[in-house]
Amino acid sequence: MRRPVLSTALLLLLLGGCASAPDDGASPDREADGASAGDHWRPRPGTAWQWQLSGRLDTSVDVPVYDIDGFDHPESAVAELHDDGRKVICYLSTGAWEDFRPDAEEFPRSVLGKGNGWEGERWLDIRATEVLEPLMAKRLDMCREKGFDAVEPDNMDGYKNETGFPLTADDQLRYNRLIAKLAHDRGMAVGLKNDLDQIPDLVDDFDFAVNEQCAQYGECADNKPFTDADKAVFHVEYELPTERFCADSRELRLSSMLKKYELDAWREAC
Repeated sequence: MRRPVLSTALLLLLLGGCASAPDDGASPDREADGASAGDHWRPRPGTAWQWQLSGRLDTSVDVPVYDIDGFDHPESAVAELHDDGRKVICYLSTGAWEDFRPDAEEFPRSVLGKGNGWEGERWLDIRATEVLEPLMAKRLDMCREKGFDAVEPDNMDGYKNETGFPLTADDQLRYNRLIAKLAHDRGMAVGLKNDLDQIPDLVDDFDFAVNEQCAQYGECADNKPFTDADKAVFHVEYELPTERFCADSRELRLSSMLKKYELDAWREAC
């Protein structure tokens, strides 16, 4: 999840310096496709992206990949991005409950834990797969039916947080692999969100990574198993200026940019 201000990706192909224009990025004819993995997409290191989870969707940013909220946007928004040659990632929370989602009442209270730092959100008991698997399958069905190419499942590192449940690393590995399988079974790629400590165990199960603030916390090299496997790492910082992380990002082949915490359309890409 996004680290809260109080606590816890549009970029060029990492060839140039950092820029702040809202419409910078890839050339119109750059391919959005990476290497194929079975019947789903797999983006390569350095692939430029936009990540927008709030505000009116701005489709003018010239990059090959968009990551947008799966609930908030209709099939027509995904189709519009596809018509412009973009791949589209479906943002979902899979490790935390959100009281503002249309399926919120389907989650029994027994699986709701402590707050995760964001208003209206609570950690889920990921051990309860008999409850959560069908709920997450329905969410992933929604992404597939809207035409998304991939999924960004959020809150995938509950075992490292105060969730209200005695979650273990093995619990997290099982759950994360379950989410990856659900996505792959539906023909979509899937990204590992944060969860840096388990990257060596999970890199083969996921097609790309999404990371927040690895530069601020000195963790960016931990993403290397993904780039070594020719898989993209979509990375954002919120508090560091681009001159503090873009050079390292280029060396590590990360797809990096500066964003605001609210993840609106604004961005400053490396």
